[in-house]
Amino acid sequence: MDLFVPGRICLLGEHSDWAGGYRRINSALEKGYTIISGTNQGIYATVESHPNKLVLTSELYDGRVLGPYEISMEKQALLDEAEKGGFFSYAAGVAYVILTNYHVKGLSIRSYKMDLPLKKGLSSSAAFCVLVARAFNRIYDLKMTIRGEMEAAYQGELTTPSRCGRMDQGCAFGTRPILMEYDRDILNVKELNAGGDFYFIIVDLNAEKDTKEILQKLNQHYPFPDSEIGKGVQHYLGPLNKQIVMDGMKAIEEGSAEKLGAILSKAQEMFDKYLKPACLSQLTAPKLHLVLNYPAIQPYIYGGKGVGSQGDGTAQLLAKGPAEQEKVIQILETELDVKCLRFHLSPPKVVKKAVITAGGFGSPLYPATKTLKKELFPILDRDGLMKPIILVIIEEALAAGIEEICLVVDKNDVEFFNDFFNQPLSPYHLNHLPNKFKEYTRYLEEIGRKISIIPQESQEGFGHAVFCAREWIKNEPFLLMLGDHLYRSNTAVSCAKQVLNIYHRHSKNVIGLKTTPATELSKYGAVTGTWIEPGKELNITEIFEKPSLDYAKNNLRVENLAENEFLTIFGLYVLQPAIFGFLEEIIKNNLRDHGEFQFTPALDKVRQLDGIYGVVVDGQRFDTGMPEAYLNAMIEFRK
Repeated sequence: MDLFVPGRICLLGEHSDWAGGYRRINSALEKGYTIISGTNQGIYATVESHPNKLVLTSELYDGRVLGPYEISMEKQALLDEAEKGGFFSYAAGVAYVILTNYHVKGLSIRSYKMDLPLKKGLSSSAAFCVLVARAFNRIYDLKMTIRGEMEAAYQGELTTPSRCGRMDQGCAFGTRPILMEYDRDILNVKELNAGGDFYFIIVDLNAEKDTKEILQKLNQHYPFPDSEIGKGVQHYLGPLNKQIVMDGMKAIEEGSAEKLGAILSKAQEMFDKYLKPACLSQLTAPKLHLVLNYPAIQPYIYGGKGVGSQGDGTAQLLAKGPAEQEKVIQILETELDVKCLRFHLSPPKVVKKAVITAGGFGSPLYPATKTLKKELFPILDRDGLMKPIILVIIEEALAAGIEEICLVVDKNDVEFFNDFFNQPLSPYHLNHLPNKFKEYTRYLEEIGRKISIIPQESQEGFGHAVFCAREWIKNEPFLLMLGDHLYRSNTAVSCAKQVLNIYHRHSKNVIGLKTTPATELSKYGAVTGTWIEPGKELNITEIFEKPSLDYAKNNLRVENLAENEFLTIFGLYVLQPAIFGFLEEIIKNNLRDHGEFQFTPALDKVRQLDGIYGVVVDGQRFDTGMPEAYLNAMIEFRK
């Protein structure tokens, strides 16, 4: 499989990761706080299993190709190689940690592109460590969470001569900002959503700095200050840093680039006041301050500061917009002979599209389905109107903020669905309707303008039906709903909105889940995983379609659930378009189950590659595809 891991830029809070660790000794110290983000640059690699070796080939930022490099997958050999140092030591160190904790064989990694510069404060070594940890996790399905990958990468880098910080492997969270809190050896991570666009310039100062000297001089003032300089260092990395980081987090979430720029400049000003005296030889940083204060770029930026350990390594500038970003790069590269990278921090994509599959014949409801599609069976809604099931589902999607809906239907039913949503009533019938129904007729016409009908040429399973929507979805995340499932929330937030909210919070694939008794387990797809928020959000580590009770008891148990309870799929999904690649692979290779192309195998591939979160929906699902279930929905849905 192909993997990408970005570099890491520390937007605010440098050095507070190790400073917060000293709370083990001095509990009076403030916790450490940083805001970091993955960059737009990183490492691209193709990975696959190997029977007994760790094999690496890598193309570096400057075009050089290293490798192929091979080492036996034996713990002592890997540890010896890690301790030697050098580029490949990181891979050996992480492989050693993985082999110590898991039963794995070898791994082949071919890094075919690297646009992440080395030794410029962007944690290229940490990105490589995360890449190796993620490759082992995905290839051998070790069911590690992102935090688990990050921890394995960190422990692996510690086996090398590298002086990595606790924040460095935060690049595991991808190209989005995160808040990291450091309390002794405890690390907490909160994912942030940018409220607007932020256009950064990362400037390679083309100078020298000694990170080891910087860390040595600053660490001298911990765990207890021994001078006024030491008190200043602890003040900056403690309460002052916390305030700066919290202000920065607020500015990011509000989408205020102007506020964040001012905070960056303030952070640099305070850094110079309190930390520079502790290491004048490195932190005076004339090249950094030349760039930050260069008169020609001031009209185009909101502010800026140093990166990482600071010194004359790398600077970050926050431009006023994309045009200003380009202008600053042109000025600096032309006039100061430095190299610049673009970094765009953007809001997560809002889900605007929904796919509803409505192509099945509905055999259990025959002979009624000979005259009426099961998705058009009537249901009495809470507003007192008798509606087709599909209309209730569509209204749920629209109320949750969806703007466009695609119905995947049998090719023979396209005209029928088109008529329902797009054919107006005759004047005769319209005039005989009560006023409230006339208003609803106009509302139906509005809905019809938001709906696209896509034919499923042959009935070849749920996976095939979803795949039919690929061209319509293009490259956007989407809400997936089932045409014979009704959803009813127990709260003021609809079921669809609950699942969408989790996606917008994490920008991850999300499946709606429901607690289900063991007696009903064989009817549904089931999952297991580790709780992110107990009883609410789950990091899914396995998906299994209609498991037996024995299998579920041995493999699908979830902490904090009763012995006879399991988590099953609710029938609501928010997915990124990568799912279509796996569906295409299943269809091209004619991988059928019971004669059909199933959806669950592709979903599990998505879990392995990108991860999937689950949310326990506070609500009920009504499967209307069976006679007794439909009767129950008729009785219970309106309550």
